[in-house]
Amino acid sequence: MSLEDGNFSRRDFIKTAGAVGIGSILSPVESLSFAEQNSDTDESKPKVVPVRPFGKTGAKVSILGLGGAFHWSNILLLKQALKIGVTYWDTASDYDNGESEKTIGKFFEKFQEDRKKVFLVTKSQLSDPYYLKKSLETSLERMKTSYIDLFFIHQVSDPYKINRGAKTWAEGAKSSGKIRFFGFSTHKNMEQCLQVAAKLGWIDGIMLSYNFRNMHTEKMKKVVDNCHSAGIGLTAMKTMATGKWGTEKVTPNDKEQNLFNQFKKKGLTVEQAKLKAVWDDHRIASICSHMTNMRNLLANASAAIDNKMLSDQDIDHLKQYARETASNYCTGCAYICEPTINYEVPVTDVMRYLMYSRCYRDLERAKSAFKGLPSEVRKRMGNMNYKEAERKCPQGLSIGRSMREAVIELA
Repeated sequence: MSLEDGNFSRRDFIKTAGAVGIGSILSPVESLSFAEQNSDTDESKPKVVPVRPFGKTGAKVSILGLGGAFHWSNILLLKQALKIGVTYWDTASDYDNGESEKTIGKFFEKFQEDRKKVFLVTKSQLSDPYYLKKSLETSLERMKTSYIDLFFIHQVSDPYKINRGAKTWAEGAKSSGKIRFFGFSTHKNMEQCLQVAAKLGWIDGIMLSYNFRNMHTEKMKKVVDNCHSAGIGLTAMKTMATGKWGTEKVTPNDKEQNLFNQFKKKGLTVEQAKLKAVWDDHRIASICSHMTNMRNLLANASAAIDNKMLSDQDIDHLKQYARETASNYCTGCAYICEPTINYEVPVTDVMRYLMYSRCYRDLERAKSAFKGLPSEVRKRMGNMNYKEAERKCPQGLSIGRSMREAVIELA
């Protein structure tokens, strides 16, 4: 079963529905507030996803966050997320050309009392103060709310673009009550971005790709610890880290099947184990998981609610699998590969677009992102020489092959 791929049987549905409590799925019980989730509850009350402190902000967020590009048909999903305590909601101004934010707006129009239960996160594409202001105003209007809990600059790869202008703007937006907290998301050059952010003193939150593949490197452990010590709230994304970015089909191979068998013995799916590996790191406040259907929501929520812990042996199994399949996964270290081609192709971005297509099975999103690249880049990237980039790649990725496949697959 792959949560990202959406393969979920009737037996899986019944199992996870039981784990979160069938009453919480079918009954009209409303979501508990952050304070109520932390209070002592008796066993007659529905189980909900736990919460953790979000850095030094004073806010507490659900350890499982609802991520994805939402459509009007997801209204029931949003309501159910609240019922089981998934109160961290993540979107962005550019998801589906704004349709995702509009869907959340329709939800808050229909269920106005639910706005105070949600820790709402959205993102702006640029860091320029003028654009930040315009983007925030658009997001507020679309989502029918007077404030955003956490406002991000989206996809930061150069930490020095988080400048004083953004700081001044964020302080003003906070003073006006339009945002509560400010930060950024990052997919690539993450260690450098986190290292700088930890020293700034005014970043409230960061969303980063963080999973069983990259969380154990010495560089990542150090910068995450620095950010945690600085009081920055950390949200993990891309936690499944599915190694399917090459030409292989999305079906289990021998290594994956072995991993599946190891966790099945403990009553866990591989996907649950991957989530728990991140939750075991209490420096991470929440996991933002791509969940756009009820089956994925219930499966992930069941993992968040149950009290099963990973053993050292379980962690070792994941580490071993990560080593064995490293050449199928891009960790976003663009500063290593992209200089070898004079930054002519955003290699790690293209790798992520392939992930959208091959792992999330969201070809339209992948194509849309790919078409956002300059046309001259798309035209020449299939014929460039990537040998030096491949030689330096710590993961041993077949970069040239992937770039050529992207030109064909995402055209």
